[in-house]
Amino acid sequence: MTASEPRKKDRPWLMRTYAGHSTAEASNALYRRNLDKGQTGLSVAFDLPTQTGYDADHVLARGEVGRVGVPIAHLGDMRRLFEGIPLERMNTSMTINATAMWLLALYQVVAEEQGADVAALQGTTQNDIVKEYLSRGTHVFPPEPSLRLTTDMITYTVHHMPRWNPINICSYHLQEAGATPVQEIAYAMSTAVAVLDAVFASGQVPQERRGEVVGRISFFVNAGVRFVEEMCKMRAFGRIWDTLTRERYGVQDPKQRRFRYGVQVNSLGLTEAQPENNVQRIVLEMLAVTLSKDARARAVQLPAWNEALGLPRPWDQQWSLRIQQVLAHESDLLEYPDIFDGSHVVEAKVAELVEQATAEMAHIEELGGAMAAVESGYLKSELVASHAARRARIESGEEKIVGVNIHESTEPSPLTADLDTAIMTVDPANEARVVAALHDWRLGREEPRAQEALTALRSAAACTANLMAATLECARAGVTTGEWSWALRDVFGEFRAPTGVGAAPVAVGAEDGSPLAEVRSKVAATAKELGGGRLRLLVGKPGLDGHSNGAEQIAVRARDAGFEVVYQGIRLTPEQIVSAAVAEDVHCVGLSILSGSHAALVPDVLERLRRAGVDDIPVVVGGIIPAADATALRAAGVAAVFTPKDFGITGIIGRIVDEIRLANKLEV
Repeated sequence: MTASEPRKKDRPWLMRTYAGHSTAEASNALYRRNLDKGQTGLSVAFDLPTQTGYDADHVLARGEVGRVGVPIAHLGDMRRLFEGIPLERMNTSMTINATAMWLLALYQVVAEEQGADVAALQGTTQNDIVKEYLSRGTHVFPPEPSLRLTTDMITYTVHHMPRWNPINICSYHLQEAGATPVQEIAYAMSTAVAVLDAVFASGQVPQERRGEVVGRISFFVNAGVRFVEEMCKMRAFGRIWDTLTRERYGVQDPKQRRFRYGVQVNSLGLTEAQPENNVQRIVLEMLAVTLSKDARARAVQLPAWNEALGLPRPWDQQWSLRIQQVLAHESDLLEYPDIFDGSHVVEAKVAELVEQATAEMAHIEELGGAMAAVESGYLKSELVASHAARRARIESGEEKIVGVNIHESTEPSPLTADLDTAIMTVDPANEARVVAALHDWRLGREEPRAQEALTALRSAAACTANLMAATLECARAGVTTGEWSWALRDVFGEFRAPTGVGAAPVAVGAEDGSPLAEVRSKVAATAKELGGGRLRLLVGKPGLDGHSNGAEQIAVRARDAGFEVVYQGIRLTPEQIVSAAVAEDVHCVGLSILSGSHAALVPDVLERLRRAGVDDIPVVVGGIIPAADATALRAAGVAAVFTPKDFGITGIIGRIVDEIRLANKLEV
């Protein structure tokens, strides 16, 4: 090619915006606006009740309906979600795991009603239950039946929806939970091995079609701000996947062995302090997954600059979409072959990541594979320890974050001049409307058919039949999300994943004169003055928010400071939290909520403490909490509110001790 000849540009990646809120109708309007703005694929965010298999009228759904995504309880909701959007021409990603089979069934039935050819449908269901046990917390069933649901869905799509990606093995949340690049690669690949082994062992796919299964496996990866390392990680992912699928599964077609991934760049690294800096972080992270042609993402969705403050508005999501469009359409990125080929630096880093990740994969296999490593608690404790080490580096200043622990002085930002309008809020009355509509749906359906479908689902679950056929009938019969899940709970049971807190090593030194040593001394002195043995802190996760990283780090640091910590994991009702506080005679209750349900759940905990006669126990709250909400919580009786800007965990523990002293009328 001469300098004067035009270069043929590659096709851009799919551009998505992760979106959904309030109701199916509101989310449908948002999707249609985003598609009009040039978005080329849909990425559906479901609310926590939908993700965890509860209907909107369940006690655990209180305060969570429509908060972090769209509530989908039945076929009618799914119809409204995609009204006017031709699914046969769409590429739809659905971030759903424990209830993935159910949501895919609803999607298929709506597509059939639109007249679409089911075999032509394109998209992805995340459907990675392992990372739910480790990092995201929307699991429902124990590992073995969860793997069966995944297996049944993969085999169904291979036979009936050959263009659909039935699983999106998700290392994104592993990085959010503290995974290093080596851990992110190793844990995701070990999950892929567990899934593929289970699919092939099921006997539902003939030997000659194994390549078709491998060719539909996709991944959902995180890209952090360490640009070079993250780009090399993507190349290492591809190299390991190519070797694994060729040597372990005998796949000969290079196209079927290609590492196919989508990405959302790192939300963990977005800061509440100087949030305008998040824009350049997002751009750098996007470059890591687009610049290397041989390891370029197939689909990209970017967070919004204000996600550490609250729910982004449509304008904020548009800004993130425009970042992608400028790179794809204004730059010359897509005109060249891989610009990193031949780089000694890149090759050395990729080789290092491949070697270390392969060694960790071998260790996991020695432990019995990914599922065994989940049940033993090994993977979770490794992530908690890794996250604790990262937080310690930030607190010490070794890992620098602009606006947080370096260059903290700032001019007032016009973006956040009015915090109440800098984010989108969900109308609190929305939940009651969704619940009323759910009741109307149940009253209007053909009840005998719904009950017969649920009976058939339980029967299929109790034997070895593929569960997709029974699930499709449930969808057509008007069964609800909660009913489908409870039918399977009746057969499979539920699962509480290991917290990883007990096995996490000490990550912060407590030498004489150190901040932790000072807090330890204050903890010991306070316990002695109160005369009741060690101070006891209950760390509670009310509602359905499964983002437990912050709660785990508070629990670990409180333990290291000398507290006796009561931490029972995620998904607790306010009643359960108060019962534990009374039974354990704790000195403080700490609540962690990142889903936005704090306005409903925290006052409930406070009221139950009052009714139990222990309202003298201080309650502290942490999470993504807008300033106005923080003020309201303190007025309701919360002793202290911590948000992402309070990054010093040792300092938070010190504040908790102060609140205990104040509550007990001790000098502070």
